[in-house]
Amino acid sequence: MIDPATMVNRPAAGRDCGDCTLCCKVYDVPAVESVAGSWCRHCQPGRGCGIHETRPEHCRAFFCLWMTQDFLGPDWKPDRSRFVLTMDPGTRWLFAQVDPGAAQAWRKQPYLDQFRRWAAAGGKPVIVFVNRLATAVMADHDVALGTIGPEERLVMREELQGGRTRLTVAKVAAGA
Repeated sequence: MIDPATMVNRPAAGRDCGDCTLCCKVYDVPAVESVAGSWCRHCQPGRGCGIHETRPEHCRAFFCLWMTQDFLGPDWKPDRSRFVLTMDPGTRWLFAQVDPGAAQAWRKQPYLDQFRRWAAAGGKPVIVFVNRLATAVMADHDVALGTIGPEERLVMREELQGGRTRLTVAKVAAGA
């Protein structure tokens, strides 16, 4: 399980990006006018960054969980899984930012079952993004959240369904 207490922002021993450049496609990087869902104009897919020496600090400081967590095997490297895993520093929720060219990759095995196990073990959802569309993966169900705006946040809630209580996720206005 991913333990937030052991999170570090440096590569694990023996890890490097190699020819993986998926983070250059799935995130907004305003400093280089890069928009999530399209390759950064400086990216050379499969080869690296064309401005590696002068890339923005945002890019320099970024490491996906595959890079920092050595228990994630080769199937979890973003260029293979087709998504980039990170952990939100505020909520400690696991995020998967999916390559829109492989929008269903997260639903394949072993990924979906592992997301459900992590959600069950941590009592928190795994939030999957395909561009700006979000889905919360819970231990026993998914919640389509739609687009999460800058004025919205996600909250955990208990719902009564069929005489039993289960956790779910909802988006609410930031001040709510």
